[in-house]
Amino acid sequence: MSEGPGRLGAGPTVPYEKPPAAVALVATTAEVLAHPELDEDLLAPWERQRLAGIRVPARRDDVVAARLLLRLCASRVTGLPPRDVAPAQRCPGCGRDGHGRPYLPGHLGLGVSYSHADGLAAAVVGPGPVGIDVEPLTRRPGPVSVLRRLLPHDEVDAARAGPDPGPALLRLWVRREALFKAGADGVRLTEWTDRGRAAVVALAGADGAHGALSPVPSPAPAPPSGR
Repeated sequence: MSEGPGRLGAGPTVPYEKPPAAVALVATTAEVLAHPELDEDLLAPWERQRLAGIRVPARRDDVVAARLLLRLCASRVTGLPPRDVAPAQRCPGCGRDGHGRPYLPGHLGLGVSYSHADGLAAAVVGPGPVGIDVEPLTRRPGPVSVLRRLLPHDEVDAARAGPDPGPALLRLWVRREALFKAGADGVRLTEWTDRGRAAVVALAGADGAHGALSPVPSPAPAPPSGR
């Protein structure tokens, strides 16, 4: 990130003698909304105000799920209950709060990122710049003219020339989005396919973090994995 989260947020800064392990989680929207530690009431008033402008119920659920999953990741990293985690956003362009790059006020050095798409949610919290992107396996980015403006021409052409250009272009897209969200090019990039959720995920930074929300059995829910 161009600016450290600790400098963006108000309140006391939490010092870390040892950098905490990163946590990245991927889940379906339904899994997040059914998780016993998470509830829409955890969202801040400014987040609920933004939700009021989303007219499509399924898209609204995706946004809620991604913001709640971010709180769960932050809880696992900081040791705080999800209710005590308060992510914020600030736009580096206009300097206003409520939109733009997310961060954790008071947690110097921790990067955060989240993503949502068509019934899927992903989030990551970890030391340094991090970024995450999730897309359905069936999505095909395009048109090619747009991809060539946003991605390296040689990579787009190589993907199109391969035996399965659709998935190859999708992988290029999620990698690009994860790096963009991290705000840094010189970070480790990890990509995987969650076939159970029919999702492609790319993670920038957050070395060693690669996980998914554990199934929630009944009646005793299992805690999520991902550290």
